[in-house]
Amino acid sequence: MIFKLACGDVMPGCASTFENIDRTSLMQDVAAHAASDHGITEITPDVHAAINGHVQALPA
Repeated sequence: MIFKLACGDVMPGCASTFENIDRTSLMQDVAAHAASDHGITEITPDVHAAINGHVQALPA
């Protein structure tokens, strides 16, 4: 399984995309990006749900 996220689906205007075979690692990459590029240093349950709702799980 490959997990993908386009940040622009959550943060309109952001062109960053993420892909990983491990969902937890993908979320860690997204959290690091959110902190460095968007100033979001706390992933609240609402933010996590918004991100999680846009993660695509595709066959490898």
